[in-house]
Amino acid sequence: MRTASSTLSAAHLLRDPRLVLLAGSIIALVAVGMRHSFGLFLTPITQDLQSINRESFGFAVALQNLMWGLAQPFAGMMADRFGSARVIFVGGALYAAGLIFASASSTALGLTLGLGVLVGLGLSATTYAVVLGAVGRRFPPERRATALGVASLGGSIGIFLSVPVTLALIDSFHWSMAFVSLALVALAMCIMAPLLAGRAQAEGPEQSLRAALEEALGHKGFVMLVLGFFVCGFQLAFIGTHLPAYLLDRQLDVWLGGAALATIGITNIAGTLACGAIGDRVSKKNALAVLYLIRAAVVAVFVLLPPSPLSTLVFAATIGFTWLGTVPLTSAIVAQVFGPRYLATLVGIVFLMHQLGSFLGAWLGGLAFEQTGSYDLIWWSVVLLGIVAALLHWPIDERPIAAEARFVGATK
Repeated sequence: MRTASSTLSAAHLLRDPRLVLLAGSIIALVAVGMRHSFGLFLTPITQDLQSINRESFGFAVALQNLMWGLAQPFAGMMADRFGSARVIFVGGALYAAGLIFASASSTALGLTLGLGVLVGLGLSATTYAVVLGAVGRRFPPERRATALGVASLGGSIGIFLSVPVTLALIDSFHWSMAFVSLALVALAMCIMAPLLAGRAQAEGPEQSLRAALEEALGHKGFVMLVLGFFVCGFQLAFIGTHLPAYLLDRQLDVWLGGAALATIGITNIAGTLACGAIGDRVSKKNALAVLYLIRAAVVAVFVLLPPSPLSTLVFAATIGFTWLGTVPLTSAIVAQVFGPRYLATLVGIVFLMHQLGSFLGAWLGGLAFEQTGSYDLIWWSVVLLGIVAALLHWPIDERPIAAEARFVGATK
């Protein structure tokens, strides 16, 4: 009886949504956190290897974002069908393998294959679509945005922690050994993966994946949400990849780049939690519109002000508050409108456009610098796109699709 009782207790614990939330947060901490420290490798790699310049490094990071986005809908589909645990385990292994490959690279091609292709594929299986899909299905609608905010918070904490850790590894050893050390950390995702075991459970009338995709792609609000998230990816990838180098170009001390990224990470903790909580109380699409307007204003002021440590840290603190706040709000809108059944798949499609934007933000930042010797064109593109994203979100209809209408559509 004790054995049976213990087994039942263990099974009950594994079904506890709080455990899924904790495991998902840790996985996001590792995957997203490490990914946001890659910009710190730009300067040491380009100084150490003549075959790699800012454009080729930017392209490797850009391709990483593209692979992340292209593979994410498929990772979401696999998670919806077979469960998140298996997908995350494979993704963690690919992530670690990519970092090992990058550590041994001496050419732009090698860096691109490791940091771009393998890490990009690993990210698709260990980040938002898969993790938030698993978390979102375990919580009721009235608590879902907050839970998604907490899960996204793991990524925010990871950004804050990974920057000083990565800087210390690069300074104490070498950029190649820093990649190896991060690869060992990436394997922690494989260990945490079994805690997210379980398949998605249908709610309401059964719906096929094809019907769910047709429903979402035919919804104007979903299309506008996807386009808005493209802007988010462009903005974050450009800033995260090129901000440290931009500060060096402006004759500021080398420590400021790491301090700025760390500041983004720590203020993002408060911002992500706040946005998740706000999403359970006010219109999520209006909150998103305001976030994009804030980003546009903050970037414009930063570029216009004379460069200084103070203006940089104020910029980082303010932009950090909005950094991942878009994630729980955007994911919660998808779950609110379409339900949680295919949440990982639909969030994966949204993040595909996010990563297409990230590809262009990281790559065009480096390309613009190599062609013009300045980042100014891309900075002002970030401002303009922020205004466009705000305008896209205002008219989104975030009312849930009636289950009865979905059932009628499925039977026609």
